[in-house]
Amino acid sequence: MEQIINSLLETDMYKFSMGQAIYHQFSDYKTTWSFKCRNKDVHFTPEMVEEIRRQIKLYCGLRFTEDELTYIDNIKWMKGSYVDFLRLWQPRYEDFEITTDSDCGLSIETFGTWLNTSMYEIPTLAIVNEVYFRMAYDYEELLNSFKKRLDEKYENLRSGHWYAGTFSEFGLRRRLSAEAQELAVEKFSHLNDTLHSPSKFVGTSNVYLAKKYNLTPVGTMAHEWIMCSGQGNHKHNPAYSNWYALDAWVREYGVLNGIALTDTITTDCFLKDFQLTYATLFSGVRHDSGDPIEWGEKMINHYESLGINPKTKTLLFSDSLDFERADKLFRHFHDRVNVAFGIGTYLSNDTDVPALNIVMKTTKCNGMDVAKVSDVEGKGMCKNPDYVDYLKRCINWRMDHE
Repeated sequence: MEQIINSLLETDMYKFSMGQAIYHQFSDYKTTWSFKCRNKDVHFTPEMVEEIRRQIKLYCGLRFTEDELTYIDNIKWMKGSYVDFLRLWQPRYEDFEITTDSDCGLSIETFGTWLNTSMYEIPTLAIVNEVYFRMAYDYEELLNSFKKRLDEKYENLRSGHWYAGTFSEFGLRRRLSAEAQELAVEKFSHLNDTLHSPSKFVGTSNVYLAKKYNLTPVGTMAHEWIMCSGQGNHKHNPAYSNWYALDAWVREYGVLNGIALTDTITTDCFLKDFQLTYATLFSGVRHDSGDPIEWGEKMINHYESLGINPKTKTLLFSDSLDFERADKLFRHFHDRVNVAFGIGTYLSNDTDVPALNIVMKTTKCNGMDVAKVSDVEGKGMCKNPDYVDYLKRCINWRMDHE
C-alpha cells in the first residue's frame, strides 16, 4: 500500500493551536493515549495490523519542510519559538505500542510527552481508517459510491435545497482515504465560485489541504486540552478543569483563536467558569455532545444573562452533522447568533458501507487517570471507573454548593 500520511501538516489545525500552548506552558507533562473501536462488528486482521505498523513507521520518518514551516509561521497566532521547535520535531515510533490484543483485533497505545503524543492521534486514526477500508472492501467500489454521494451533496447545496450557512470540513480522522478527503475539499472549494449557492465553504481542519487549496485551516482546542491542563496537575480540583484550561488559553492567545469547547466535564459546569471575562474574550463556543438545540438555547441565554449580545458570538456545531441537520440548526438560530458548522465523517467517508467509529483519547496525564464527562453518556474512555466516579462527585458537589 502506498504511504498514507505524506506530510506532517496532514493533521487537524487544533493540534498546532494546542501544541503551541503545550510547548510554552506544559512541556513537562506526560500522557498516555489509547485507541478504541466503538463498532461491535468490526475486526482488524493480523495483516491489517501489520500494515498499520508499517504506515506508522513511514509517518515517523517525516519531517517538516521549510515551506510548511513558513505556512505555519504566517498563521497570525502562531509564534516563532514554536515554529523553531517544529523545525526540530519528529514523531517517535518508540512511543507507540501496537498489538492485536483487543476484542477488535487492534490495540494502539502511545506513551510520552504530551507534546509528542498529542500529535500522533489524527495521523494514526487516518492510517487505521484507510488501511481498514482498502483491505476489508473493494476500495474502488467504495470510492465510486463516495463520489456519487458527494456530487449529490454539492448539487443540493449549490441549488439551495440545503442551507448550511458557513461550514468547514472536519473529516480527517475518519476519512475513507486521503484521496476521498481531497476530492471533498476540492469539490466544496468551488462552491464559493458560484453565485447560486447560499452556503459558504470556509475551510478544512486538515492543514495540508488548507495550504494546498488556499483555504482557512480551522480548529482551536479539543477535549485533551481541558482534560490535561485541568486534571494533569494533581493539586487541582478537577471540577475546575475548564477554568484552568481557559486561563492557560488566554495566556497563550489573548483574544485570538478563541472558540471554547464546552462539554469536557458537562456544559453546565463549563458555564460556571465561562463568566463575563472569558465570555467576552472568546469569540464563541463549540458543541460536541448532547441535544444541539437545547445547548444553543442555553448558550444564548447565558450570553444574554451576562449582558453580551449573542449576535457578536459564534456557535460552532460539530457533533455528527450532515447537511440536513445543519440546515435545521441554521434556520433555528441564524437570526439570533452567528452559526457555523464543522462537518466530518459525512463529508469524508459517506459510502455504501458504515464508517468506522474509532477514537484515540488521553487516558492518563502525569501518571494519573484523566476523564471526560460529556453531555451524553458513552463518549468517555477512562479505564478507571473509580476516577470517573470521583470526577462526577467533584462536579456534582460544585454544582450543588457554588
